[in-house]
Amino acid sequence: MTPAAAISDPQAFLRALFDAAVERAQPAHSLAPFLPAPPRGRTVVVGAGKAGGAMAAAVEALWPADAPLSGLVVTRYGHVPPGYLSQPRRIELIEAAHPVPDAAGQQAAARIAQQLQGLGPDDLVLALISGGGSALLAQPAAGLTLADKQAINQALLRSGAAIDEMNCVRKHLSAVKGGRLAQLAAPARVVTLLISDVPGDDAAVIASGPTVPDASTCQDALAICQRYGIALPPAALAGLQSGAFETPQPGDPAFAGHAVHLVATPQQSLEAAAALARAHGVAAHILSDAIEGESRTVGQVHAALARQVARRGQPFARPCVILSGGETTVTLPPADSTAGAPGRGGRASEFLLACAIALQGEPGVHALAADTDGIDGMEDNAGAVVGPDTLARATAQGLQAASYLARHDAYGFFTALGDIVVTGPTLTNVNDFRAFYLP
Repeated sequence: MTPAAAISDPQAFLRALFDAAVERAQPAHSLAPFLPAPPRGRTVVVGAGKAGGAMAAAVEALWPADAPLSGLVVTRYGHVPPGYLSQPRRIELIEAAHPVPDAAGQQAAARIAQQLQGLGPDDLVLALISGGGSALLAQPAAGLTLADKQAINQALLRSGAAIDEMNCVRKHLSAVKGGRLAQLAAPARVVTLLISDVPGDDAAVIASGPTVPDASTCQDALAICQRYGIALPPAALAGLQSGAFETPQPGDPAFAGHAVHLVATPQQSLEAAAALARAHGVAAHILSDAIEGESRTVGQVHAALARQVARRGQPFARPCVILSGGETTVTLPPADSTAGAPGRGGRASEFLLACAIALQGEPGVHALAADTDGIDGMEDNAGAVVGPDTLARATAQGLQAASYLARHDAYGFFTALGDIVVTGPTLTNVNDFRAFYLP
């Protein structure tokens, strides 16, 4: 075991922990134990999500060459595994927009629905579902347009609603989510393989649960829209108020004989990072894999905990690593607000900027926060890093951290310091990753 004192580069150490977490969630390593045997009939693969390309590639590699296999999976632009499109494949992979859906996502959803037509009880549907699938499967419910879905999605993203709340609304305004793909596939058996990006690993929330039962209701979706002031077009309002957009509930015969497997989760990735820290002689503590809340508030709470460890050795003794996951939110001002246009930044970077301000240069505290999909919000970075000298370096450059935080411009702040973490798309997604190292 390497002694903790040998860690001379805290930021490199934190990045190694992040890389270990991402590696644990790669479908090539985690999917094989959950693949079913080929059926007597056809096997049709459908799927959606940021990890969709890597999941499709894993199935292609693992599925017997002499067993029938076909299908279609949609992933985010730029998330296709290298070389996948350069040769013929049994599973077609196409790209669409995230987090706001586009016409490519709508066309993909329609084509996926077509793939499920005419299947029989001897056929198998293999559903590859990961985070981001809600936006990528963009088939509006009857009477709604893609423009309606785009406007509602943008409003939800700005509102500060939690992911389960957003996906409750999304699935009720969709023709394919909330278990409806499973209905289309009946009477074929469906095996759903999930990579979780949501707190609690609820299959009905991941990508808005296109192949699993949904216990939420139209009234739940309507209440969420009212709570966050989400304006609904007349067709959406009518469908929710009347219950016409109700999703198939638990116990629906469409789900008989189906199987659901979690092939990668946030907890597993945090445990992989913790194992690497311990291999370096550093105690590792996982706070939770399901921390939610406003990014800046969660950052302030983590900073308070880190200070307590640094100053008093409570609740953990140094040297140590503190890890957490989950999905925080960033509430943006209304589009017509006098606050002006928000800056560039994602939830991980905003968490870290608020944390740095609260730490006020606390000696011996180093931190990294990043999104495991490699994209923090809509920028080109996964996240950022901070250390005891972050605020001092910012001040020397004339950067006012509080001002950047006020306008949600953590990306601009950390870019100016050279402290952003850039990985490119990781081709998986198990949500936020946060790590603190206190030598």
